[in-house]
Amino acid sequence: MTANLSTVERALRAAAPYALLDAVRESLTRLYGARQVELLLADYSLTVLQPVTELPRTARPLPVHTTAPGRAFGAQEPFAEPGPAGGAVLLHLPVTVRGDRLGVLTTGLDRAGLTRAVQDELWEIAEILGHHIVVAERDTDLYLQARRKDRLTLAAEMQWQLLPARACIRDEYAIGAQLEPAYAIHGDNFDWSATEDRLTLTVTNGMGEGIEASLLTNLAVSALRNARRAGVDIADQAALADQAVYGQYRGKAHVSVLLLEFHLDTGLVEIVDAGSPQLLRLRAGAVEHIPFEAQLPLGLADDTPYAPQRIRVEPGDRLIFVSDGVHAVASRAGEPYGERALVRAVLATQLLPAAEVPRAVLTELARHRDDDPRDDALLVCLDWYGRHPAPADAPPA
Repeated sequence: MTANLSTVERALRAAAPYALLDAVRESLTRLYGARQVELLLADYSLTVLQPVTELPRTARPLPVHTTAPGRAFGAQEPFAEPGPAGGAVLLHLPVTVRGDRLGVLTTGLDRAGLTRAVQDELWEIAEILGHHIVVAERDTDLYLQARRKDRLTLAAEMQWQLLPARACIRDEYAIGAQLEPAYAIHGDNFDWSATEDRLTLTVTNGMGEGIEASLLTNLAVSALRNARRAGVDIADQAALADQAVYGQYRGKAHVSVLLLEFHLDTGLVEIVDAGSPQLLRLRAGAVEHIPFEAQLPLGLADDTPYAPQRIRVEPGDRLIFVSDGVHAVASRAGEPYGERALVRAVLATQLLPAAEVPRAVLTELARHRDDDPRDDALLVCLDWYGRHPAPADAPPA
């Protein structure tokens, strides 16, 4: 780490949780002669970038798809444009944490001083800032408020707080996920957790609407996490969550869930299909629906046994998980979206990274339903790269 990076890191560690932007601004002004420093965060719908300024209302948001900061956000690469004064340049840097795209850090610099080395340092500073934002959100609402272009419903507030992130990248896989309507979601949810050799992924859909659906899904996801953290296999995770939901609702409410455990060394996937979420696989340019033997949703009956099924994924596979708000949605005229339309949307996005696929497919879905979201829509995209064994002559780690 260079001296400048160490200085910025120390400043961020010393700053109050709500003052991270002030700390970065002071450091970049002093160390790099920055003329301006702004932080923009992606809103919940991933359609605009919101400046972190006066709250509870921020400054005017910037569209993701038609602006220079949005270009840096989408490409996940620094992007420079001419500044407002002669000889100045505005450098837009993605603020991303392990693949989760938080926003963009914009700084104004003298063009003569913007070398490749300086740009790389500033890009690393933006990443460091992202890590500090994630930690600071435990102690301040500032960054959560700054992401909101509209008010969240209470049900949506509960669901977003339950999520792990909206994207994640590791050597073996990349995940992207999105919920819609972002500001009024109620029963759909996704969750993941990784260890050195396993990835557990769940796609969940609680029945009902509003607070009732959100409370139901919160119970189910918390029960699944509790069982997972106890170290039991996915069949027992489903069984224990089933008992928790049935014990509370006595069969009057249930939760659909697709529960998967990926073995990172081999690509083996163990799956419990307990409800409506579906899986499509894009392999070698062809999309196919992967059916499973359906088992009872969580909480529908007392003491339901669950058994895992198995498939294997190959490097280059793209897996698309959707709730019934995607594969079963109908337009105002009653025309179902259907698997054929979903396959077309998946094929149309095959060149996009996993983090961008959910937003693109759900945008297409919104046009089909005339922007009239009668149901939640959830989409998770997982790109599988596989684990590459070390060369035989490689030294031990």
